[in-house]
Amino acid sequence: MKILVVGAGAQGASAASILAKDKDISKVKLSDVNFELAKKVVNKINSDKITPVKVDAGDVNNLVSIAEGIDAIINLTQPRFNLNIMKAALKCGTHYTDTAAGPNLQLEPVDVMLTRQLGLDKLFKEADLTAVISCGGTPGLSDVLARYLCDKLDTVEEIKFRYGGKRLVEPKGLEIKGWETNWSPEVSFLYHSTPGIVFENGEYTRKPPFSGYEEYEFPPPIGKIPQAFVDHEEPILLGHFIGKGLKRVEYKNRPDTLAGTLIKMGFAEDKVIDVKGVKVVPRDVLLKMVRPPVDDFLQEKEPTEEDLNFARGGIIQVTGEKAGEKLTYTIFIGGTPDLKELRTTFHRFGTTGIYVALPAIIAVKMCISGEAGMEGVIGPECLDPVLFMRKMAEAGAPVKFEMRIDATRLIK
Repeated sequence: MKILVVGAGAQGASAASILAKDKDISKVKLSDVNFELAKKVVNKINSDKITPVKVDAGDVNNLVSIAEGIDAIINLTQPRFNLNIMKAALKCGTHYTDTAAGPNLQLEPVDVMLTRQLGLDKLFKEADLTAVISCGGTPGLSDVLARYLCDKLDTVEEIKFRYGGKRLVEPKGLEIKGWETNWSPEVSFLYHSTPGIVFENGEYTRKPPFSGYEEYEFPPPIGKIPQAFVDHEEPILLGHFIGKGLKRVEYKNRPDTLAGTLIKMGFAEDKVIDVKGVKVVPRDVLLKMVRPPVDDFLQEKEPTEEDLNFARGGIIQVTGEKAGEKLTYTIFIGGTPDLKELRTTFHRFGTTGIYVALPAIIAVKMCISGEAGMEGVIGPECLDPVLFMRKMAEAGAPVKFEMRIDATRLIK
């Protein structure tokens, strides 16, 4: 298999590292508008399979010129380039996947891009190609697990997501930190300034940023974590694809209060302001000052005990009916990191930051092999969840979770 990865940032670097160690992959092109960055990542990975390439993701023809002879494109650059890269995939006759739909610099919520991407469904079907959109960790694996639970029910009423984490031991003394993230700063920051999306009775309802606040109790050692609505892909995709009478899908995670402070101060604005005679866009200034997340990959070494001070988890809860019973299935994924497992992951993939890039790779390989099972533009919930998780395990990253079932006999 020959793969083009667009974007050499934190997730593109991880994808290239994973692909370099995959026996099914013969060639990888790692492309970025910043050619020097692509070369740095390739040098760190040190594999003959990978070639750095300069690309302008805003130029469809440029994308086509480097995608010739490729079996699939994995888009790990900014979501605002999704449509361009999908169009290039169609022109080259290649399969496609990405891991997010926005928001973009125009502050359009994720449903705007997803609607445009789903609008290319007919063209991908006519070309006998598959595009799996929003297939990373969340969204992505989260959708796969939700589908796994939905398959256990005759009808589905509601799907809920809760995600969060915390440090297990807080530092002593005063700690002053700047705002930073371990994935796209553009998306990570802006999705806090766009409305949260909830699927309700066949329609998408927008909720104000940071609304729907609650304190959710995660299993130990995480405990109570603040939660609020965010602009996320799961409600749109599950609402579109699951069926089964689904009435509601909501997604909450831990509010980034520092991002919220910066947004309140106007740093999400895209309007030009004058600063002592210099015209600047506040958002551009902030994003320029943020530490590049790809530095985590470029500087990553074998994990030590210091890497064990953060526990994170996700709750996926699906309620519906099966044979006269109302059932609620709850999955907990995550927990306390294990040093031995972290080191195994690092040596297997060349990085521990695999949980966005690897699901995208699994999806693309399923497209190439025909195991995706359908053509067109699909979400990760359209893939066979058991097969998907089996392939994650075969790759060396088994999906581990705890599941609880609560049942109530219905009175008819």
